[in-house]
Amino acid sequence: MSEFMKAGDPVWVVPYDENWPDRFQMLAQPLRQALGPVAMRIDHIGSTSVPGLAAKPIIDIQISVADFKPLHGYRKPLERLGYIFHADNAERTKRYFREAPGLPRVHIHVRRSGSFSEQFALLFRD
Repeated sequence: MSEFMKAGDPVWVVPYDENWPDRFQMLAQPLRQALGPVAMRIDHIGSTSVPGLAAKPIIDIQISVADFKPLHGYRKPLERLGYIFHADNAERTKRYFREAPGLPRVHIHVRRSGSFSEQFALLFRD
């Protein structure tokens, strides 16, 4: 199995990989450039962000925005980078994007800056 899961693969929990922070940085750089000031912060969250923790090898990224509207302020730049918006996401506290089919798994969670859901993800990591 490759270092990162592909869409449709079974779920695997693997030992911590010291390359996960670097992988996040590689993904975050184009996000920062594409989103500019729309992204108030871009954070590595989820299990792969916790040093030493075994995890599903999926990089979770949280993008904090002032408000969900206008959607095109972050949707268009993310789609230009190849991420797919999942409008059917049932969790109302975020807007959710995934990688294009065949690419390494990446979950992008767009949340309102200062919201409980944004802070909870950071508290889990920290």
